[in-house]
Amino acid sequence: MNLSLQDYISIKIHQTDLHLTSYIKNKLEALNIAPEQNLVMMLLWEKDGLTQNQISIRLKKDKTNIARMASNLEQKGFISRVQCQNDRRSIKLFLTSRGKELGEKVIPIAESFHEMVVKDISKEELEQLEKTLAKISKNVDCLY
Repeated sequence: MNLSLQDYISIKIHQTDLHLTSYIKNKLEALNIAPEQNLVMMLLWEKDGLTQNQISIRLKKDKTNIARMASNLEQKGFISRVQCQNDRRSIKLFLTSRGKELGEKVIPIAESFHEMVVKDISKEELEQLEKTLAKISKNVDCLY
């Protein structure tokens, strides 16, 4: 083996993701929302009424996964699912009043978390990180 476990960039990215996810999971637990579900809610707080397919594309997640999350969020009372009139296969997700109230609690947590994560990282460093991560994703896409 040419590289040690700690030399693999993919492992470093994975470990960082686990660390970030663990932190935010802890913060959201009391609000009855999982980090993955929160991603769906963040999109709806930006633009209510997105279709499950639009969410699937934006989050780069399969449709079945999004449908399952939407069902869970609906059961919790955070969203309602409405079948589109012009395309019966398409389902739009809308925030309920409870979902909007949740946003008032979660958005400040997300903003504080973001500030903490990017603390002492320059705009240029963040831009370079985004470029590097995009290159890594492109390299992985070529493997399929």
